[in-house]
Amino acid sequence: MTKIKQFESEWLPKINELLVHQVAIDGSQEQLVAAMQYSVDAGGKRLRPLLALATVISLGKSVNVDVLKALTAVELLHTYSLIHDDLPAMDDDDLRRGKPSNHVIYGDALATLAGDGLQALAFQWVTDNQLTSTIQSELALKLAIAAGPAGMVAGQADDVLNENNPLTADQLRVLHENKTGALIHYAVESGLIVGDIKPSDRQQYLRFADDYGLAFQIYDDVLDVVSNEQTLGKPVHQDADKNTYPNLFGLAESKRLLKATIADGLAALDQIQKSQGYDPEILRALCGYFKIEEI
Repeated sequence: MTKIKQFESEWLPKINELLVHQVAIDGSQEQLVAAMQYSVDAGGKRLRPLLALATVISLGKSVNVDVLKALTAVELLHTYSLIHDDLPAMDDDDLRRGKPSNHVIYGDALATLAGDGLQALAFQWVTDNQLTSTIQSELALKLAIAAGPAGMVAGQADDVLNENNPLTADQLRVLHENKTGALIHYAVESGLIVGDIKPSDRQQYLRFADDYGLAFQIYDDVLDVVSNEQTLGKPVHQDADKNTYPNLFGLAESKRLLKATIADGLAALDQIQKSQGYDPEILRALCGYFKIEEI
């Protein structure tokens, strides 16, 4: 078994069990909890909590139930964003992760509330644990920044407001640094916070995180062009009028940018190992998510 398969086989079941059962424990309205659980349990790669866990493990720190809960909170926040993104007022997508979108099953109102509930619950999870108050407060602050009007929501706003307004390369990068990259940046940063790494020693980890987030978006844009609905579990060829890397640069250049971005992220991991002595092997293995040879 490869290192990444071993890592996923150990942690994915724990992440999934926590997500399903703890959401039910923390909710009190039966239909709302059902709607929240529907999207949380719809599958997904759990890349954000896996990145957070891989970061902690690379620092040689142990992961107990409190750490797992705090680091998994980012998946709640991510799932909320997907529910709202699929709503008719936003992207109006009827399929997510190969299943009908939340609003298709539960209606627009309850889907909106399910997203609201998951967003709030994410902040509950980073503070409702036995970690130190210093760690809890920094996790909550950084998550709020990543998810809020200077992060993910700002990126979503740029995306909506510029749908028929072509952006420059720099503007597109900023859009995606916020819309997609902010939560991935936070995922890695949350591992550094829990690992008690001072901010001055986080630079190369966060360089990797930002490269990973950008690569994730370029890869997603490329897949919308070259893949199919059955493979992705969501509609494809939806981005013809949107600001995407293939629309701005073309498919070949987008693939080149993807490879260059991943290479820079891997170089950051090499620098971590060389200068700080940590072993980011699992983070390196998580770059295997990008199946470049298949696109």
